[in-house]
Amino acid sequence: MTTEWNLLNEAHTALLGAVQGVGDAEWDLPTPCEHWTVTQVLQHAAGDQVGFAAAITGGAGPAENPFAPSGRLDADPVEHVKAAITAAAEAWGTVAADAAEVPVPVPPNLLDAATGSGACALDAAVHAWDIARATGQEQPLTPWAARELLEVAKRIVEPLRNFGAYAPALAPQEGDDEAAALLRYLGRDPEWAA
Repeated sequence: MTTEWNLLNEAHTALLGAVQGVGDAEWDLPTPCEHWTVTQVLQHAAGDQVGFAAAITGGAGPAENPFAPSGRLDADPVEHVKAAITAAAEAWGTVAADAAEVPVPVPPNLLDAATGSGACALDAAVHAWDIARATGQEQPLTPWAARELLEVAKRIVEPLRNFGAYAPALAPQEGDDEAAALLRYLGRDPEWAA
């Protein structure tokens, strides 16, 4: 499912690709999200996408709390994430590009369309990186997407740090590329290893 939101499309593609790349024995591996396994990050990421869709459409939210993922998934992981990103893409497909206020599940709960869709993309993209990093896959963030996502992050992340959604920013390092700059801003070490 694609929408006119290019950044969101790219983030959804990255998340789906990362999930498709997880091996059968890798679902319980640790991730850069401290104390969460690959399965839990998948549950969180999918739940957040459903949460964005529900905020826009007024439909049902995620089946479980995305911030307390169980680590047990009864559905096929790829189909689970496909359903979540499809719901989000379809919801954003109903939003005008110039909409000044779109309901979203992150503070302040109303954002302009570009920032709101960017927030949805940021969540999908960073968790695509978490899953890819945890399972030895290539880093899925393009330089363009990382630059765009960093601009979105600078507009929305600070209040979310107060809720534990993001760790404190890490200091930039000489030689950081676009993805590393984004990850450090979000409190992630680009060189993280289990």
